Amino acid sequence: MTGLRYGIIGGGFVAEFHMRAMCQLRGIEITGIYTRAPEERRNRLLAFARDNELGAPRLFASVREMAKSVDVVAIFGNNYDRVAYVEEIVQAVREGAEIKGVICEKPLARNLAEARKMAGLACAARLNTAYFENQLHMNAVQAQRAQLAPVIESMGPLTLTRSGEEHGGAHNGWFWDPERAGGGVLSDMGCHCLAIGWYALTPPGKPLRFLQPVSVFADLALLKWGQPRWREHLHRLYGIDFSRAPAEDFATGIVTFENPKTAQLSKSQFTVSWMFDMQGLRIYLDGVGPGYAFELSTLRSPLQVFIGDAAAASLADSERALEKQQSSRGLLTVQPNEPDLYGYTSENLDALAAFRSGKPALADWDYGVEIVRLTMAAYMSAERGRVIDLSDSGVAQELETFVPLVQQGRGAEMFPCV
Repeated sequence: MTGLRYGIIGGGFVAEFHMRAMCQLRGIEITGIYTRAPEERRNRLLAFARDNELGAPRLFASVREMAKSVDVVAIFGNNYDRVAYVEEIVQAVREGAEIKGVICEKPLARNLAEARKMAGLACAARLNTAYFENQLHMNAVQAQRAQLAPVIESMGPLTLTRSGEEHGGAHNGWFWDPERAGGGVLSDMGCHCLAIGWYALTPPGKPLRFLQPVSVFADLALLKWGQPRWREHLHRLYGIDFSRAPAEDFATGIVTFENPKTAQLSKSQFTVSWMFDMQGLRIYLDGVGPGYAFELSTLRSPLQVFIGDAAAASLADSERALEKQQSSRGLLTVQPNEPDLYGYTSENLDALAAFRSGKPALADWDYGVEIVRLTMAAYMSAERGRVIDLSDSGVAQELETFVPLVQQGRGAEMFPCV
């Protein structure tokens, strides 16, 4: 088994979560980290890698410098610097860096123009790419597809999926800044649902983009975090002023797909929010076909723990039990292996195998571009209050340069109640 040297861009929650997933794999050695995170956070990542035998990484002063010393670059950093990161990687390749692959965590970019630029740069440099959309790799999703494959062959494919991802809100300031992040919860988590709904509808054995998206309809709202009390909370915690440039904390919509072989239509409904104040992160997905159905929820666990008031003070970190855990006492849902449950382990394994062999990963950056396109269509639909016809050439051209009002810092025009 040939080991690959990884260089990681980013020092936040996502980078650490992926490192937890990498602990379950062989053949990855983290040799470099580029991050602008505070010193305490940097030291924590370095110690985690060493303590878990992932390698003895060193900190690099630039992405370009790091790219010359690794086999794989994993972009787990903030959304607003991703084009610049790729430009540095490509420059390093031009100067002789032998990169076997580049990973980018979702969303690929803030808008379609940025996404096309990133994918174009990678293609020109002949880089093998992996777009990390973890829900495609969830073991439950893969098991569902395998279990239903003979049923779908006999009865026909799924016709409707419904997906959702919800929690109480991001815990890093830049996620709440729509100009830097690219939007609100639709940009942050809607990409998950757009991808998994499309994938779940796709017949087994067909490529990710087999079904053709034909229309998108979406609605956005600012329901919790626009209220004065919660606006003040965001300002105290992160210095974010939602009265000036708010972002949506709720989004819902539906995408219609067409089977190019049969002309059969299918639909994928999605809902995402930053105001799910229950146990913590919830991912759910269900689907129905002719004579069969399935459903999954990540809040179902074989382990539950009860912590009473008297004992709650001893719990240092409630997120050890569940990502975005909302409580440190009472009856808690505990997921013993979240990176595996959510698909992070499997998507890292898929990328590792792709980069070793030189073959494509399950999802590459061209697919990531398509998810950004659907996200932009959802924003356009919400702004215009109508269904967006993706087969309309004029609409298709508009989407290429479309920047949502929320991303422009003009969210108050969409949410005047703020």
